[in-house]
Amino acid sequence: MSIDAALETLQGQVGTEVGVSNWIAIDQPMIDRFADTTHDDQWIHVDPARAAQSDLGGTIAHGFLTLSLASRFAYDCFPMMPGQTMGINYGFNRLRFLSPVRPGDRVRGRFTLTQVSKRTDTDLMRTMGLTIEIAGSDRPALVAEWLGLAVFVSSP
Repeated sequence: MSIDAALETLQGQVGTEVGVSNWIAIDQPMIDRFADTTHDDQWIHVDPARAAQSDLGGTIAHGFLTLSLASRFAYDCFPMMPGQTMGINYGFNRLRFLSPVRPGDRVRGRFTLTQVSKRTDTDLMRTMGLTIEIAGSDRPALVAEWLGLAVFVSSP
């Protein structure tokens, strides 16, 4: 598939939900490993006894842990298009953490394509609305506008 054919296909999907990922379970060991990796060992994340005595009622996952799962969710939803050589995270225009994720929660990503454009002869810029849902909750963990490049083989 050429980049122009991919652009045409994606333009037909603008404004629609284009993917819902599998659920991922969050547990305290995952939160602890993330804290170790990022050196963010704030007690609201890693001290269940202290967090239980707070208004939180227990530990919560780091917002950035929840956000970091977006890449996994994207893998679930967006296989490489024919002719695409890679996908690159380009950043976020907007991001809001709305609800805490607690050990025992399951989360998943829901994607809506909001915009697509040809950035270069090899790159398509996709803008996605991303909502990370918490199973059983009406309020999402986070909402974001995520930018990504789909890189294609250059034309001869």
